[in-house]
Order: sequence, then structure tokens, then C-alpha cells
Amino acid sequence: MSPVSATYWGISGYIIFWVFFVVAAGLFVQRTWFLFRLIRLGKPENRFDHMGQRINNMVREVVTQRCSLKSVTRKDLAGFGHAFLFWGFSLFFLSYIIFIGLAGGFGLASIILGGTFERVFSSILDIAGLFVTIAIVWAAIRRYIVRPARLQMSAEAGIIMGMVFGLMLLHFLGDGFGLASAGVTTSWPPISGAIARLLSGSSISNLTLKHVYYSLWWLHYFLILSFAVYVPRSKHMHILASIFNEIFIPLGQKVVIEPIPVEEQENFGISKIQDFTWKDLLDLYSCAVCGRCHASCPAQLTGKTLSPREVIHNLKEHLLEAGSALLTPQPVTAKDGQPKEMLGGVVTEPEIWACTTCGACQEVCPVGIEHVRKIIGFRRNLTMSQSKMPESAQLMLRNMQSRGNPWAGVQSMRLRGDWTSGLDLKILADGDTTDTLFWVGCTGALVERNVKATLAMAKVFKAAGVDFAVLGDAETCCGDPARRAGYDFQFQVMAEQNIEMFKSHGIKQIITSCPHCLNTIKNEYPQYGGEFKVVHYTEFIADLIKQDKIKLSNELNSTLTFHDPCYLGRYNHIYQEPRGILQSIPNAKLTEMERSKSSSFCCGGGGGLMWIEEQPGTTKISHMRLEDALKTGADTVVTACPYCLQMFEESIEHKGIQSKLKALDLVEIVEAAMKQS
Repeated sequence: MSPVSATYWGISGYIIFWVFFVVAAGLFVQRTWFLFRLIRLGKPENRFDHMGQRINNMVREVVTQRCSLKSVTRKDLAGFGHAFLFWGFSLFFLSYIIFIGLAGGFGLASIILGGTFERVFSSILDIAGLFVTIAIVWAAIRRYIVRPARLQMSAEAGIIMGMVFGLMLLHFLGDGFGLASAGVTTSWPPISGAIARLLSGSSISNLTLKHVYYSLWWLHYFLILSFAVYVPRSKHMHILASIFNEIFIPLGQKVVIEPIPVEEQENFGISKIQDFTWKDLLDLYSCAVCGRCHASCPAQLTGKTLSPREVIHNLKEHLLEAGSALLTPQPVTAKDGQPKEMLGGVVTEPEIWACTTCGACQEVCPVGIEHVRKIIGFRRNLTMSQSKMPESAQLMLRNMQSRGNPWAGVQSMRLRGDWTSGLDLKILADGDTTDTLFWVGCTGALVERNVKATLAMAKVFKAAGVDFAVLGDAETCCGDPARRAGYDFQFQVMAEQNIEMFKSHGIKQIITSCPHCLNTIKNEYPQYGGEFKVVHYTEFIADLIKQDKIKLSNELNSTLTFHDPCYLGRYNHIYQEPRGILQSIPNAKLTEMERSKSSSFCCGGGGGLMWIEEQPGTTKISHMRLEDALKTGADTVVTACPYCLQMFEESIEHKGIQSKLKALDLVEIVEAAMKQS
């Protein structure tokens, strides 16, 4: 007999069941409708394309828990706990529908309960409940006793863990008393059955067992309803939102920066909640405050004020606090009566300018939050609407406007064509055409250290018989530093000029030495009509080696470690090609840094920080990355990015270890290892 079919104080159990359900459902719907209305305050954005693929991606990430397991390391096994918690609780959610909803509320107990199905499913739930209980206890110990730096003390987390623990306990006790009151003593389900056997062997009467079972059943039901009502009102609304967020993550690049119509707008970027898109606001709900982004952010780890976790959390709190007022014409005010500013208040300018846009936060985020484009949105507002930016950023942007590149001083005086002297290269003039363009990049052409790598590149290509051309003095910056600094005015001017120039020369393929140029021309120029085949030189050289056009036969006799540039690896997923090149060199030993490939640590030069000064009084990001390289015992740190090469050179010189460690561009290694014909 189901507890719902009984009568309590003259009231049918069915009435009690459905009254409480309707009240809880009403409170749940009321809150979720409020949250949904807040999302609708955001600007429209099309994330509904390719829904089949999106749902498939969500299932692959969520059901398999790849979203959590991808962050598991020897030092942090929390992803396993979360995966077991998700899988176990998903089974319990299904059981609530079957055993409490259908069997109890809809009176189908005689069909569902008492047979093989119930025994098998209950046995599965016992095992799942054990794993969930272990995961909850482990989580509580980590959060409140061990306390890793990425986790914050939170009373709400304790409430959620207490509720889940209570649900597991009530499952075991409820099923145990239920089996005992029915006179069932079985080995399966294992835990509930053991409790039933223990109770059956005691002196407790059958009537008492039945009353306790009914009490536990109703308590279990009320706790389930309380959980459903509490979650959307707590910091753990990610339990509901994150699944939807996984559906709407970008299908291509993880970091998506949408173009803005600079001639049609008066206010640019993000300064208030309504400037976000609806997907950005869904991001805020989805945050689990797990701190993985906090523990991976190079700005945070080197003492800067930026914490991606705090940015997202504070924005969510601001949205929820301002929610009622945002849905009415009344202005949002702080406790002191002054208007509450999001930009400069909720998120500060030092936080905004500390970001290197490396994408580490998004790489480790288990729920698909897009942190970087929010930072760039803030920068857009500061630079284009308020004309507020660090002085070093102003200088960089002025140089781009007046010189066509971000460099000043000695470097800017070097003509782009100088490096081509004596190389017998095809330099495109008006009316010339070519299929393949070697896009040098302003850093590769103007900075003396990087010019050495550029020369090596040209020599390698010529030795391999590659038919290519360069632009020489006609080449300007791709615009990446301006866009990452939030100044889309300058970026769009440069993008449109470059696209027109590429088309005028009939260019079909572009080889870049700089990953930032690669990402910009390959992934962002198409937004402005520039569709070209764009490859990084590591991809191109790896292909030449496969075609046997390059033979790396000279022994190197060196221990190398490869630094993955953020815009080469995380942004464009190029990891194997540079390693394959190095591994093909005789007597070249490759050793990996602990933080490598998708978990690589930024050099500190991205996001415009090659020119924008880091916050004073903090550790330089490049200096911290140098320590990673030194721990490998390698004698050479190799990279494939001009920014990274400069950062390593500066850090090595700062530490005074030029005799112990040297930094080389990968193409310089290739040139040294090539068999000369």
C-alpha cells in the first residue's frame, strides 16, 4: 500500500500530495519565470542554429560528464566526485518521477511496486546512493576542511549538500523500513535490504515499522519539493541553467567576438546589464562558482585584481539584486541612494585591463561560460564610449592609427622591407598577384629579435621550394591589438583595408607566423567578407615534412620544452603539429611543462598586454611562466609566437640565466635541423 493512498486526519493522502505539489510547483514556476524575464532583458543573439548538433554536443558533454572530467588532474580529482554526483542524482530524479510521482501521486503503485522492476531499480539506486553520499561527504570535507584556494566558504553550498545527503539518507531508511514493514527480507537492494533485515530481527512491531515508513516517505517527498523550490533561489541555480547553457555554447571558436556597427551606434560595448546578450545573462545563471577559472587565470595567479569567478559571480548578484527594478521603469539604486554602476563598480577597471584574453577560464569552465567576450565588451565601452584606457593602451592605439602598427621607438623606425634585403623574395606591388602570401605580421617585421625568426622562415620556405610572396612595406597590422583592447574603430579600418588588399592581389592562401594574426584573419575577417585559407606556419611546415620537401636530418643534441601560445592552442587547437616537428629532429629530446597544451599558461602578451603595462606591485605573468620552463630541466624553450618569444627573452634576461636557458622560435630550430642541399 502506498503512503499516498492512506488517510491522515480524515484527509486523503492524494489531496495532501497534490496540494503540496501545486504549491511547490507554483513557487518554482514563479521564480523561474522571473529569471527568464531577466534573461529577456539581454540583447537578441542567434544561438538557435544547428539545434541538432547543439543538443548532441550537450548530451556528449553533460551525460558523459566530460565537462567535469576534463579538468581532473593528479592534484584535483573533484571532477570525479561531480560526475558521480550527477550520474547518481540523475537516477534518483528518474526514480522520483516513477516511484513518487507515478506510483504515489497517480496511484499506480500496484503496477510499479512489488515486482522485479522495483527490486532491480531500487538496487541500482542503492549503489548510486552510496556513490552520491561518498561524493557529498568528500565535497563537504574539501569545501570546509581542506579548502582548496579556488573554493569559497558558502552557507548555501552547505544547505544544498545537506539536502542531497538528507535525500540519500531518507532513501536508504525509507526503503529499509518499507521492506521491513512488508515482511520482505532480501539481499537486494543491498543497503536498504540490510536495513530491512536488521529491523525485521528487532522487537519493533510491524505497525510501528509501517508508521515510520509512511513518515519517512512523506518527509522524503517534502524534502524533494523543498529542494526544487530552493535551487532557483540559491547560488546553485546552475543545476537548472547549465544544461541549457551547454546547448548554446559556440559551435566553432570558444571565444566569439561579434562585430559591431560602429557607424550606427552611439553607445558601444557593455556598461549596464541590458547591454549583454541573453546568452551572456544565461552564463551568469550557469556559474557554479567552482573556481576552476579562478585557479587557471594567469592574472589572478600573479596577484592581479582580476578573478573570472568573481566577475561572473558579482555580475549575477548585480542582475538578481537589480532584477525587480530592471523589469520596471524605476532606476536601480544602491543602499545609499546613488545609482549603482556596473562598469567601474560591480566590475572595476583594473580587473578589466588585467585580462590577457588567453581563454584559460573558458577552457576549464565545465558549463560553457564565455568570460572573454564580456571583458572585451567592457573594454569597448571604456575605449569607444568613454575614451578611458591606460596610457600605454592610448600610445599603442595612436601608433596603429599613425604608423599602421602598434610599435613605437626604435622598432617603428625599421622599415618593413628591410628584413627582405638580399633574400630575392617576391614583394607584391600594385597589380601583382600570388596564390600564397607569407603574412609576416608587424612584430615579425619590426622587432629585431623576431626579425631573426622571420628570416629563418623565409629561408625554410625557399629551401622547400615554396612559391610565395610578401607584402613588404605595404603590410600593416592585422588589427588584433586594437580589437582586444576594445577599440573596434581601428580594428575594422585595418580589417577592411587588408581584406581589400588581399583580394586585389588574388591571394588564396595566407601563411602566418603570429598566432594572433592567424586567429584574426582566419576567424574574424570572415565577419567582414574576408574568406581566405589561413594556416599557421607550424601546420604548413608539418605538411612540408610529410611531403618530404623538408628533411630534418641535422642532430640537435638539445633538451627542448614547447610553450603552447594561447592563440595557437586554445583558440585554434594546434597542438600536435609543432610537437611533431620537434620530435622528428634527431637527438632532440622534448619534455613537457606541467601546464601544457590546452592547460598551457599564458606568456602575458595577449589581450593587448604586450603594450599595456601589467598592474604594478604584482608578479609578471611571463616570469611565472618561465619558472614552468625551468622545472623541466630543458636547455631551450621553444615557442611559435612572436609575443611569447619576446616575453621569454625578457624573462630570461631579467633572471640572468642566459647561459642556462635560451628561447627560440620553432622555425629557427627547423632551419638549424634542415639538411642543406
